[in-house]
Order: sequence, then C-alpha cells, then structure tokens
Amino acid sequence: MKASSLVNNLVYNEDKPAINVLFETVSTKEIRIAMRKDQLMKKHQTPFPIVVEMFEGDLDFGVEGKVHHLTRGDILALEASVPHDLVAKSDCIVRLTLSKGDTVQRVEKVVE
Repeated sequence: MKASSLVNNLVYNEDKPAINVLFETVSTKEIRIAMRKDQLMKKHQTPFPIVVEMFEGDLDFGVEGKVHHLTRGDILALEASVPHDLVAKSDCIVRLTLSKGDTVQRVEKVVE
C-alpha cells in the first residue's frame, strides 16, 4: 500500500508552480501541483496520456485553442501529444497522474 496527502507539507512557490511527487505505483506517478493565482504552465504536450484532478481552487485548462474552466472536484483525461496549458484563477491544488514511463523532470521544465 502507498499513501500520501494532497495537503500535508503543502508549499506554494511565489514565482512558479510547485511540483511534488506524492508517490509512484507500478504503473503511475502521482504528482501534486500547487499554483498561486495567475501562475501558469505554458503550452506543452505529454508523451503519454495523463489524468488531471482539481482538488482545490480553479483554473483555465486550454486544449487546442479551447479553454475549459476547471473547479474543485473536476477531473479530466487527456491523450498523449495533445497541446495544453494551465492558468490558475485562484490558489489551487492539482493532482496529476502520469504514466510510469513519463518523467517528473519533464513537468518541472514546463514551469521553468
């Protein structure tokens, strides 16, 4: 069994989203992204499918030119190679599920 918390040891960066690995399973990596209002993750795409869950707050999730407003409790799945971007509309906590083959370093480069 693996366990973690989306709120314990929560730290927001003032200049860019904070990326933390919560844990890894045999098939996924569970990531917490803490974003302050107006922070963004520039347009990027993933080599594998992802799942995004809004745990707290709200953000605009842009997919191929269309903006989807996500609020607490929303969850979405996105196929590989689909360009997308995120803009926090309030302080928010996002849970990101990556494929085991994907890397946390790739996600960190998006916020640099």
